[in-house]
Amino acid sequence: MGKFFGTDGVRGLANVDVTPELALAIASAAARVLVSHDGSHRPVAVVGRDSRASGEMLEAAVVAGLTSAGADVKLVGVLPTPAVAYLTHTYGADVGVVLSASHNPMPDNGVKLFARGGKKLPDDIETEIENELDRGWTSPRPTGASVGRVSIAEDGAGLYIEHLLAASPTSLAGLKIVVDCANGAASMVAPLLYCRAGAEVIAVAAGPNGLNINDGVGSTHLAALSAQVVAHGAALGIAHDGDADRCLAIDADGQVVDGDQILAICAASLKEAGALKDNTVVATVMSNLGFHHAMDAAGISVLTTAVGDRYVLEALTDHQLSLGGEQSGHVIFTDAATTGDGLLTALRLMSMVASTGKPLSELASMVHRLPQVLVNVEVSDKERVAASEEVAQAVAAAEAELGQDGRVLLRPSGTEQLVRVMVEALTQAHADEIAHRIAEIVRSA
Repeated sequence: MGKFFGTDGVRGLANVDVTPELALAIASAAARVLVSHDGSHRPVAVVGRDSRASGEMLEAAVVAGLTSAGADVKLVGVLPTPAVAYLTHTYGADVGVVLSASHNPMPDNGVKLFARGGKKLPDDIETEIENELDRGWTSPRPTGASVGRVSIAEDGAGLYIEHLLAASPTSLAGLKIVVDCANGAASMVAPLLYCRAGAEVIAVAAGPNGLNINDGVGSTHLAALSAQVVAHGAALGIAHDGDADRCLAIDADGQVVDGDQILAICAASLKEAGALKDNTVVATVMSNLGFHHAMDAAGISVLTTAVGDRYVLEALTDHQLSLGGEQSGHVIFTDAATTGDGLLTALRLMSMVASTGKPLSELASMVHRLPQVLVNVEVSDKERVAASEEVAQAVAAAEAELGQDGRVLLRPSGTEQLVRVMVEALTQAHADEIAHRIAEIVRSA
């Protein structure tokens, strides 16, 4: 991670950490850096956002930064992050900007950047942008006709919906579903998309007002969706986060189907169709051991990366693979997307239910999850914890105690002053005990 960029762009409390001044500076620096890599021409930028009230303020700042650097801006409004990535590619833009803090609470916001082609920025380009921010603007500023212009791309949502329907053409006719839009960006397109695909759709948390995004709803608050699925007798439920780049599911019995299970179902389906390149799927260090056991049983290799869908995408690109994802519900299909796309994932998951005639619970049963505990420990200095000998010894002792029947993972949050302590074990009680034991040592460090 750099000075500004975390694992998923720049993120923090809007108007305190993520200020209009910072958003303007990042947008201007990004335009200058990215255009320098593509030659001398008039740059084009695509700008979208989720439904947070602060997005209106930050959008204005980003537009000012881009146009001041001579970039023409296409505003696509409130759309999912993967839609902005797709439109960055479709419009032939040099940069895509999304104003979103994903699953974070409403007061937060963030700036995510996409390079030409709709791909997330590699680390070295982020470093260049940070260096440009530190240097400030040294080149002559555009004036007169060279200043960027702004237009509204009214066809953006329609283009994105048509793209997804073409990428997952199986009809969902006969499938009753409940979709939780988290009062976020999915509200604008998900209910329409799933109806167009043939499903009977019951939409909840699809009335964003700028203040209610992720407020007790969405992929981080699944209880309400679970109750709705059971109450309506639906085949399944789909939960998106605020910017709709992830997808979790609920089966007909109200049970959660997490990202590991969704990824396993998709991997097995692609392998059966002969479309899983090298019979390999990419996952992160957070994936449950049960996922690894299921993939081994299916004859599928797992390539493991650091946490963050950007690292999953890098591995997919470097090894020319077709599928990867995270336990949190980010899933990347390289045949149709350049980033995690919760709507595409939902379409393809529902297509498997529709085409096989099997309930989601049966498809998900291929993964037997080990009890997993994740404790978020607030700290003042993540680096001090990482260097602590006491913490390292506690982790080593716990790993020896678990042996082959579990694991321990400590990692600093990429967006907050937190250290995440994750433990898997054969029993919930054992996982709880070890996780809280290590968490106390992290706090003391």
